[in-house]
Amino acid sequence: MRAALAALAAALALVAPAPAAAALGPDELDLVEERRLSERLRELAFRTAAIDGVTRVRVLLPAGYERRPRRRWPVLYLLHGGFGSYRDWTESGAAEAITAEAPLIVVMPDTGITGGYTDWHNHGRGGPPMWETYHLRQLVPWIDRRYRTVAGRAGRAIAGASMGGGGAMTYAARHPDLFAAAASFSGAVDTNNPLVWPLTEFDGWNVGRPGARYGSRLTQEVRWRGHNPADLATNLAGLHLTVRTGTGLPAATGGLSVVELAVWLQNRSFHRRLSELGIPHAWHEGPGRHDWPDWQRALRALVAELPAVFADPPAPPRELRFRAIEPAYEVFGWRVRIARPALEFSELRATGGRFSLRGSGRATVTTPPRWRPGAAATVEVVSGEGRRRLRLRVGADCRLRIDVPLGPGNPVQQYTLAARLRGRREHTTHVTVRARRGCPREAR
Repeated sequence: MRAALAALAAALALVAPAPAAAALGPDELDLVEERRLSERLRELAFRTAAIDGVTRVRVLLPAGYERRPRRRWPVLYLLHGGFGSYRDWTESGAAEAITAEAPLIVVMPDTGITGGYTDWHNHGRGGPPMWETYHLRQLVPWIDRRYRTVAGRAGRAIAGASMGGGGAMTYAARHPDLFAAAASFSGAVDTNNPLVWPLTEFDGWNVGRPGARYGSRLTQEVRWRGHNPADLATNLAGLHLTVRTGTGLPAATGGLSVVELAVWLQNRSFHRRLSELGIPHAWHEGPGRHDWPDWQRALRALVAELPAVFADPPAPPRELRFRAIEPAYEVFGWRVRIARPALEFSELRATGGRFSLRGSGRATVTTPPRWRPGAAATVEVVSGEGRRRLRLRVGADCRLRIDVPLGPGNPVQQYTLAARLRGRREHTTHVTVRARRGCPREAR
């Protein structure tokens, strides 16, 4: 009987992984239309292979932008909620009035009415839509090229309401080296709450593809968790974080809000997780509804805080802790490539000349560019295979590429029934690097 159950579970787990996002960058983003809607407000239309059809963005420039051609400005990426659009923050959220005196550029991109802020799994076929690829690999660098921005982590913040609040925290957690600050207003920040499973499962209903965002929770739970802010909370250390939610209880704006009550439960669990990890964050809860008057107040408070954040942006965490389900990723200059049979989490920890990687399979870890080019390096690797001492040579790019064994790869996807029946193995390999520091700027 047990063997039959294991076989059934393995069959349920055999859902093809989504293919890697195409190497799409700002050069593959075509501007097809630009309109000036007011003195500060612009509307842009783009075509990209990441998205079917034309997708639009509204950009609010700061007062004095054209009069000060030498000045650069930080950027706030402001995300809309479910069943909304890129117009929401200017038409319902009073963003133009709230930011009238703010020294920043505000970028408000479109995403799907549901299932936004991720590259869709599409039951193994992958995107389009590839919202994460479009927003972060294409739009962010395009904005930095087109406008006089403070390009880089120290000059970027991201925020949103409802689905956009979840998107802001997802993007910040999956790419913490892109943003100095992240804020969620009534955000969908914990999809482990069963109340949100039906909505997430049917995200693709509007295009006839239910479950297309991540796949079924039964067979693709790891994909859900790999985009879930609560599961990725360790990644958020070192950001200026704000989490705001109403309780759904009656307030001055009206009666009971069932939607906000459900959202409040997600935010409470997210807040508890951040607190358990000792990650500083501003936490605001109180009577409120899932509606624009509350989000306007939240945006007004955030805009008042951001100048101080950008004037003294938080430094990257002294000890990096980064969890991801992707077999290949890059964060704060670290590059990880893992060969393994099935999708699962890995975790990179790094501080100074030491790092560890937890997971299964075999990995190649490339360090940030911090060593003197051509220098001899002594690398000690402690793994399940024992202790090895390697003599490596630093590359011309000031990086070291290190083979990191993690033990036999798990044969089935994490969190599936098959994985629970078989059990799961993972191993932590510790690596210490001793090499001469000093990477010339031109080599980076």
